[in-house]
Amino acid sequence: MSDHLPLFPASADAAHDEAPQRFAFHGTGSEYFRIWIVNLFLSIVTLGIYSAWAKVRRTKYFYGSSTVAGSSFEYHGNPIAILKGRIVAFVLIVIYNIAMRTSGVLALLMMVAVMAVGPWLIWKSLQFKLYNSSYRSIRFGFRGSMKETYKVYLLWPLLTFFSLFLAAPFAHQRMKQFQHSESRFGTTHFSFHATASSFYRAYLLVFMIWLAGIVAISVVLGAGLWAFLSSMARPGTGDPAGLAGFFNFLFALYVWMFVLFPIFLTLLQNLIWNNTQLGAHKFTCEMKWPRMVFITLTNMLGIICTLGLFMPFATIRMLKYRVESMTLHPAGSLEEFVTNTQAQVSATGEGMADLLDFDLSL
Repeated sequence: MSDHLPLFPASADAAHDEAPQRFAFHGTGSEYFRIWIVNLFLSIVTLGIYSAWAKVRRTKYFYGSSTVAGSSFEYHGNPIAILKGRIVAFVLIVIYNIAMRTSGVLALLMMVAVMAVGPWLIWKSLQFKLYNSSYRSIRFGFRGSMKETYKVYLLWPLLTFFSLFLAAPFAHQRMKQFQHSESRFGTTHFSFHATASSFYRAYLLVFMIWLAGIVAISVVLGAGLWAFLSSMARPGTGDPAGLAGFFNFLFALYVWMFVLFPIFLTLLQNLIWNNTQLGAHKFTCEMKWPRMVFITLTNMLGIICTLGLFMPFATIRMLKYRVESMTLHPAGSLEEFVTNTQAQVSATGEGMADLLDFDLSL
């Protein structure tokens, strides 16, 4: 589930309304396969132009299949706006590649230009994504300023680069804080309470797990790698066993990286949503990394064995688990909360902003 997947329900009685509300996902692999295969075919036939319409169709299905307390979400994205974003991204990539082949100076200038315009594109994309998401006809929104967007998406990435990525957890925390705290549901704002130190702990834990895996692989398969390196030092002395040991070592590292990703994803999603609120309403996320690793590895195996046809089923399996790991903990009656929000939105009015005609959505 995306970090910005919208929320909020109504229920039959106040007592039930104040109880924890588990998110649910009702999409199935067979349903999504039909959407996916048509989207794929039409995108190929139209040389990628239909991909914008495919994204809208896919997102509407995902939103409509995601519910909490019996009510689902809605997506209102305009395919033309998405197509604009993809055309801009394509043009930038083409110009950059031409500049790279033509002149190093031009390539550098193009890189600076992309860095200069990038945060602005992200800002508009965040506005578009949230405004075009709704629950019970109440739109979400993004209030972050362009100035703050440049600080978050230009200053912090540069700090990360020049610190040799030591500042990556700090930059990550600042980005999530900006995204969540500047988002709103109707007139009610989200808040984000995770600290930079908690992100550093998550990154450090993943690094320690990665290191432990590397050590274990080296101990178990290091003899084969050493045999291969020894044979390389003696030209003309072929060693099939050493070569096999070398490939086994590389394959084990490759699989370990696939195992590590769902562990990292689990830690981050739990950290982010366990520290996010909407007004006084809290969220919890209870993803378990063994389950995530199992889903990831079996999805990868299914995709390989079916030459890619398992892809939509893999997407649904992953999304269902991520969505259904979420729980909303109301601070009061959700029915009353939604009713009040509807009244506030009606009173203040909520027109579409001038900049909501563009989405950098790939």
